Amino acid sequence: MEDLSVYHHGNLLHTQERLSSYRPGGYHPVCLGDTFKNGRYKIQHKLGWGGFSTVWLANDRECVAQPNHLFSQGSRELRNLRHLEKHSGRSLSSKYIVQLFDAFTHQGPNGLHQCLVFELLGPSVDKVLTDYYDSGDTLETEDILRMTEQLLEAIQFIHDAGMGHGDISGGNIAFSCSNLSNVAEEDLFEVLGLPETEELVRLDGKPLDKGLPKHMVKAAEWDEWVDEDEEDLRVLDLEEGFLQGHEPKTLSQPGQLQAPETIFGKYFDHRVDLWRAGCMIYLFVFRRSPFWYLDDDGALVEQMVGFVEKLPEVWQPAWDRMQLNSKHQIQPMEGE
Repeated sequence: MEDLSVYHHGNLLHTQERLSSYRPGGYHPVCLGDTFKNGRYKIQHKLGWGGFSTVWLANDRECVAQPNHLFSQGSRELRNLRHLEKHSGRSLSSKYIVQLFDAFTHQGPNGLHQCLVFELLGPSVDKVLTDYYDSGDTLETEDILRMTEQLLEAIQFIHDAGMGHGDISGGNIAFSCSNLSNVAEEDLFEVLGLPETEELVRLDGKPLDKGLPKHMVKAAEWDEWVDEDEEDLRVLDLEEGFLQGHEPKTLSQPGQLQAPETIFGKYFDHRVDLWRAGCMIYLFVFRRSPFWYLDDDGALVEQMVGFVEKLPEVWQPAWDRMQLNSKHQIQPMEGE
């Protein structure tokens, strides 16, 4: 992990992406005002970051777009998106999948980076539902039904194309942003919030490593977003996607969203997306996940059993062993 004590401390140093991710094969150091693809895309704001990429708002000569920088020699997400495009009679957005506009590579101090340019998207479902939860509000019933239908249609399209998404979650589902796609920059920033930066400075006066950004940028907060009742859903981030029949051995899963077959079974397939979709629909209604997770698969499964009441017979022996092991772990010693 990067030693942050050598840098001038500020809020963004501790609340944004880790500096340790700026390394060979990691993030490309992007700054506001940078341009890509021979000046075509100019960076305006940061929208977010993940394990493999940072996401930036950029201005195109023709429209506002969202370059998603994926840092690897070859992009699994790009291959998956191209596969879905071949199975779409119209644009991917018509199937509630994020629309890919452009793809190119960019050479930087940390290596050759695959850059994907997507349609402008609004905030994630997680962000919007958290705001609803904090304010004590709930989504309208018609919005819940519409979001549910669109999510299931997106998953159905992915499955019909012979793929699985593998990582359906509130962070990987966002709202479209058609109302803001062609507005002036100042109008867009009224919704996103103005870009906030902090210069990255070493306390010892030494120059920054070439692989680090010159300043940290605060991700857009979408505080003035009010369009979830007018915009459609978009499923994004197909980095974990896989072809049916070529499932990976493991999936990167948030604990509370683990599908039971990835806990009990030696094999899973594209239908893990349906379990995750069920968790999302529950989230739409109740604004929280149906399960909590504290690094304990046994406690998670106990909640699942309480929710669905009975496991498939083939999984019952494994659950019995988990319960037995749990009892042995908490059995008091003699004399206690």
